[in-house]
Amino acid sequence: MADVALLNGRIFTVDAARPWAQAVAVRDGKFVAVGKDEEIKELIGEGTEVIDLGGKLALPGFNDAHLHFANGGLYLLGIDLRPAKDENDFARLLKEYLRKIPEGEWVTGGNWDHENWPSKKHPRRELIDAFTPGHPVMVSRLDGHMALANSLALKLAGITRDTADPQGGEIVRDRKTGEPTGILRDKAMDLVDKVIPPLSRAQRERAIRAAMRHAQELGVTSIQDNSSAEDLRIYQDLLKRGELGVRVSAWRGIDGWADFQRIGLRAACGEPFLRLGTVKIFVDGSMGAGTALFFEPYADDPTTRGLPIHTQPELEALVRGADAAGLQVAAHAIGDKANAWILDAFAAARAANGDRDARHRVEHSQVVRSADVERFRELGVIASVQPSHCIDDMRWAEKRIGRRVGDAYRWRSFIETGVHVAFGTDWDVEPLDPRLGLYAAVSREFPAGGPAGGWHPAEKLSLEQAIEMYTLGSAYAEFQEDVKGSVTKGKLADLVVFERDLFGMAPREILTTPVAMTMLNGSIVFRRRGSGD
Repeated sequence: MADVALLNGRIFTVDAARPWAQAVAVRDGKFVAVGKDEEIKELIGEGTEVIDLGGKLALPGFNDAHLHFANGGLYLLGIDLRPAKDENDFARLLKEYLRKIPEGEWVTGGNWDHENWPSKKHPRRELIDAFTPGHPVMVSRLDGHMALANSLALKLAGITRDTADPQGGEIVRDRKTGEPTGILRDKAMDLVDKVIPPLSRAQRERAIRAAMRHAQELGVTSIQDNSSAEDLRIYQDLLKRGELGVRVSAWRGIDGWADFQRIGLRAACGEPFLRLGTVKIFVDGSMGAGTALFFEPYADDPTTRGLPIHTQPELEALVRGADAAGLQVAAHAIGDKANAWILDAFAAARAANGDRDARHRVEHSQVVRSADVERFRELGVIASVQPSHCIDDMRWAEKRIGRRVGDAYRWRSFIETGVHVAFGTDWDVEPLDPRLGLYAAVSREFPAGGPAGGWHPAEKLSLEQAIEMYTLGSAYAEFQEDVKGSVTKGKLADLVVFERDLFGMAPREILTTPVAMTMLNGSIVFRRRGSGD
């Protein structure tokens, strides 16, 4: 008999053999039957929990293929500068936050976005120095590739007008005086990061627990995480205590690939709740920070084509080594040149090490030339994309890169070419909410609406496609498509139920349709207050 039976639903299974069902039965954390009410009722016994879905829409649990989970939790618990409407509002929010914390405590996080301000100008340290003499501050732009440091933070890091720019980074300086403005790009942020006291174990665990609660409320049951070593220790401890509330694929930096090789750890190692074997490498920065790497100069700043984080030979050597060790490489690449470079590196690794089911992936894959879309397919490379970036970046993308926006956010082009696509959010850069990603994929419009018909509408997806990329597509990206990602007999019983049918509404209504219930491993981990069985 089933442990749980869910009846009277409208279930989009993401299983091509049976796309729609009415009911499911769960036993020992897996789907044991998928079909009609009368079929599932045969598996109801005295100990079966019966849940009437009341015609609600159910989907496989969402799998966020790219995020920063602990940082997202810290964002929930800390300062939020994203709502700042201009420089003065930025300063006001920071002042309010300082009243809540002890003197001398570092201020980090933030997620500000100067593109939302009328001036479109980067903030400078002078904006905040007067009221932060006792607090070192380094607050990041929302993409994580640019930060503002106050004078105290620069002093503690030893950054002066004479400090050289590091490889892959820039200390922005005043054009007249040569003094640092406080803006640090990409690898230059590391200079300050090194002097920021690490979070305590308790602080980091508190952030991860907050992130888990938030994920469950949104129907996210699996995550593919840019993890720190401390995060990995916390995940292991939570798993041991039976308190890990999401399934985790924990990534590590590519610099440590040789450590994995020494102990024989390869891609897709682990069990259903915690997996290892993916290593992350940065090829470039971001368009918002002006550090994404392009073949041609930026349209709004012809003096730069972006910043490579590694030289091309260094990049190829790192990828070749990780590939030889049997690991999966997740490569951050935004600009067209960055995407071309990493595809070259994957091709060189294949030539050196032989062909295998490596499932290397390009994180973001934002601006990709048509010839390189085809190379994704030829090399079996996954496009790991975040649809909500599109409807955020399209406010300023054309100003920044001109006609190249025609090569940007090419979701349908990838799918029609036969490229495997996975969806995520890049939380805390964008909200964790999958509804925003679904809306972006099907509309390519701002959340408030427009442009009419969508921005470059030929790249829009159907809702069915978008859900598949967020579930089965993401499962494929972590070698788990046979285990999860669809409501199929034998797969893990992860499920999200919505209060209303997303298929029967205008796209903008998706944004406000609540999650009614989230099931993880056959157990209800979230139920919306007031939502009946």
